[in-house]
Amino acid sequence: MASMSDLVFLLLIFFMLTSTLVSPNAIKLLLPNSNSKTIAKQTTTVYINDKFEYFLEDQPVAEAVLMQSIKGKLGSQTDATIVLRTDRTVPVQYVVNVIEAVNQINDLYKSKHKVILATQPKK
Repeated sequence: MASMSDLVFLLLIFFMLTSTLVSPNAIKLLLPNSNSKTIAKQTTTVYINDKFEYFLEDQPVAEAVLMQSIKGKLGSQTDATIVLRTDRTVPVQYVVNVIEAVNQINDLYKSKHKVILATQPKK
């Protein structure tokens, strides 16, 4: 019979191996590189993949209803942060579309939402 310490050790190894397989981001992107380290409390995340498709959290969203979808996700919050995670190959216009949608929400509802572009550290 195995001792209790052997069982605990095996469980520890099992959880360490399986936790490395879990991906924190549902959508695979190659983020742009940056040295900046702005950290803000994120309220919601908008993704733009390399096929120029928008996602709010993990749900696909059409560009035409992007503003309404973001507003629905934010609810009645007046000071939220939207993290924009975009593939580095995405043209700037798609990033501007998300910023414009948030700016329209700010104008219509007199709120102060911010957009932060997510990057990965330079190597």
